[in-house]
Amino acid sequence: MAQNKNALIRYKTIDKCLQNNYRQWTLEDLMNACSEALYEYEGKENPVSKRTIQLDIQMMRSEKLGYNAPIEVYDKKYYHYADEDFSITDIPLTETDINVLSETVSMLKQFKDFSLFNDVSDILQRLEDKIYAEKSHTQPVIHLDKNESLKGLHFLDEIYQAIVKKIVLVITYKSFKSREENQFHFHPFILKEFNNRWFVVGRKKVSQPIANLALDRIIKIDYDFQMPFLEQSFDAENYYKNVIGVTVNSGLQPKPIQLWIDRINAPYVLTKPLHRSQRLLKENEDGSIIINLFLVENYEMERILLGFGDGIEVLKPERLRLRMKSVLEKSLKRYDENNVL
Repeated sequence: MAQNKNALIRYKTIDKCLQNNYRQWTLEDLMNACSEALYEYEGKENPVSKRTIQLDIQMMRSEKLGYNAPIEVYDKKYYHYADEDFSITDIPLTETDINVLSETVSMLKQFKDFSLFNDVSDILQRLEDKIYAEKSHTQPVIHLDKNESLKGLHFLDEIYQAIVKKIVLVITYKSFKSREENQFHFHPFILKEFNNRWFVVGRKKVSQPIANLALDRIIKIDYDFQMPFLEQSFDAENYYKNVIGVTVNSGLQPKPIQLWIDRINAPYVLTKPLHRSQRLLKENEDGSIIINLFLVENYEMERILLGFGDGIEVLKPERLRLRMKSVLEKSLKRYDENNVL
């Protein structure tokens, strides 16, 4: 058990003891009570020293934890609360506490599609009630970008549980390129989020490459409890280290990609690198920069580069440069044709 949790158990035990005004509490009494409480939680002997209890009382009296407990000593040996109604569990929330709790609740509710958060749903509700009672009409200061209308989010928990329990999925899937639905077995390894879209990553068969399936293209999920799950170690960090997004073109090796970024976009690219491999090669007098990336080219990378419009130019490699030029020429041609519907 972590030491900070041990301390919390001791604080709560001391608090409970000092609320009991029908007996007198010596330092030894508090030591024994805390030792028994830790034994109940840990299932093993964990004697608490006198020095530890003295430090705990000092901490509870201080402002460090926000307790400011009015612990007094009388007859030079007995401890009690000067305020008989005091308890560290009844401390009013400060405005900072309320704001922090509000944002925490908001962030946790973003994951409502996972059943592992079901156990804390009642806690979240009680927190919201407490916050509202303390302070109404508070505007959130953190806004998370989330598409509530995104399809497939209800599959998150099913897939999560299958990964944890190593169960083979039978997925009915319809990709954007396919006209018909397709059903197949799938061994899920991880769930991955990119650009507000969720994917399940795994294999259809041991002989087939790693695949990623967009949850918004999944039609139905069943289970095959008889098929053995593919037991293999999947290192997501290593697998995705040379790409942007979720598409890994197997067989391709990462290559240097050199980009020119104009003066307007340069600060954004420097403060928020396109990829962790990004290196600054040159700062030009006009404020523009030249950077180098070490990547495997994929669809997501192209979309990001095209999103800069005329603020970016691919210098190397030549194949990618020509690819970007071709896409932009087709786009310009579409605008020149004035095909307004």
